[in-house]
Amino acid sequence: MCMPIGGRYVRLIIQRVKHASCTIEGELYSKIDKGYCVFVGFTHDDTEELVSKMVNKLTKLRVFEDENGKMNKSLSDVGGAILSISQFTLYASCKKGNRPGFTDAARPEVAIPLYDFFNEEIKKSGIPVQTGVFGADMKIDLLNDGPITIIYDSQEMF
Repeated sequence: MCMPIGGRYVRLIIQRVKHASCTIEGELYSKIDKGYCVFVGFTHDDTEELVSKMVNKLTKLRVFEDENGKMNKSLSDVGGAILSISQFTLYASCKKGNRPGFTDAARPEVAIPLYDFFNEEIKKSGIPVQTGVFGADMKIDLLNDGPITIIYDSQEMF
């Protein structure tokens, strides 16, 4: 597992989808049509500044085809939305044995405000966003489009 530079290390798994939904306790909680299903994880000393930078990159990502079949359009170009799902397991470490450890994942008192800030920053960008519920047992259903899956890792980006 890579160690964060200066402790800052937000992770996003971005999947281009035809549709995606989140069900909690058998009830549909949220859903989107065309857009991204984004799994987001934080570590202990991530900051709002870093989250803002990640949201800026995310909302400007161009992975939708233009009229020439090239991935050249962004979410706003195609009227897409984001389903944002908090996922501490993005910080799983299996260095020792086969059972993952999650000590690098931010504790809820750090992660929840950052997750809320992440979603508010997406809204401010003008992109519609739906969410899951932090800490809930969520069932995510999605139809991956492409498939196109992009990993954003703040350590590699900034």
